[in-house]
Amino acid sequence: MRQLLLLATALVLAGPANAQSKIGPDPKEVQALVEKGYEFLKSRQKPDGSFEPARGGPGTTALIAAALIRLGKPIDDPVIAKALAFLEKSVQKDGGIYNKFLANYTTSIALVTFKEANKDGKYNAVIANATKFLKSIQQGGSDTELPFGGFGYDPPGSKSRPDASNTHFTVEALIAAGVPKDDPAVKNALIFLSRCQNLPGEANKFEFAKKATESDKGGFVYNPADATNEKSDKRTPEGGLRSEGGMTYAGLKSFLYAGVGKEDPRVKAAIDWIKRHYTLEENPGQKDTALYYYYHVFAKAMDALGEDEFEAGKKHDWRKELFETLRSKQAADGSWVNKNGQYLENTPELATAFSLLSLSYVTKK
Repeated sequence: MRQLLLLATALVLAGPANAQSKIGPDPKEVQALVEKGYEFLKSRQKPDGSFEPARGGPGTTALIAAALIRLGKPIDDPVIAKALAFLEKSVQKDGGIYNKFLANYTTSIALVTFKEANKDGKYNAVIANATKFLKSIQQGGSDTELPFGGFGYDPPGSKSRPDASNTHFTVEALIAAGVPKDDPAVKNALIFLSRCQNLPGEANKFEFAKKATESDKGGFVYNPADATNEKSDKRTPEGGLRSEGGMTYAGLKSFLYAGVGKEDPRVKAAIDWIKRHYTLEENPGQKDTALYYYYHVFAKAMDALGEDEFEAGKKHDWRKELFETLRSKQAADGSWVNKNGQYLENTPELATAFSLLSLSYVTKK
């Protein structure tokens, strides 16, 4: 009888409910990584509350504050409070949140941070004004022209060209601010993002999409205007543009955040591309360039997709796989850093910011 009871207990423990509980990493192990990262950042925060590399604006500080808040740190935590105070000083009269440059990029990131920290409506006005600023710098003109609907690093007229990266950050910020998903600013941004996808059809009639290789179809490119730039290293021998992992997850995330359904051809094509290129070993199409950026858009897109296990040759517990990848790359001092210095990921503050943001999505809510 005792053996039968033990067998019955084992069967219950091995049942579907227990299997479901194993999705994702152990929260205690996640917290251990987070605390090490927090202690590193605490040691690197500057007296003015910032974490910026020499060339940066308030972007890295905003990413760090948002990540720590999402990971459960209170907004009156000394590190977060000092970072928020620094960001508040970066709010400009035009509503943007920047200092000398990267106005769109840093405003978009900081807006999301202020939304995360908006206890008792403290930042309502800042968020509203930043939203108006972002809408004011969206590329206009003819909706048949390539730049239409996109966002670059800075306002139009400053020689800033729109790209998929800036545009996805802005879409995320607008949605976070409560802008309706059918708002013209969101809808027009999706028009531009559709033209960043290697998917010929009604949404993208540009020649580069028609010349996409089978490997590139469905993925997203950084800047569709590179198709006419003979000096660009993004071009393929076939005359198309190379799809990139970071941009594909960023594009997919934007569509999902904006309420585009999974049956939409653009979403289906992006998911198909990801199935063919699923990896955490590199940023597909870019190898180790922008690797930690890639991890953070991977996490956001997978979370938005809402699947505990992603089918790509086999079922992937993406939360656990991402956690294990980040754990293997964390340095003894709690930081993360990319040996590839492009896009400043060789500064541990930025790579650590992206890593902590990624970790904020690996525990199933």
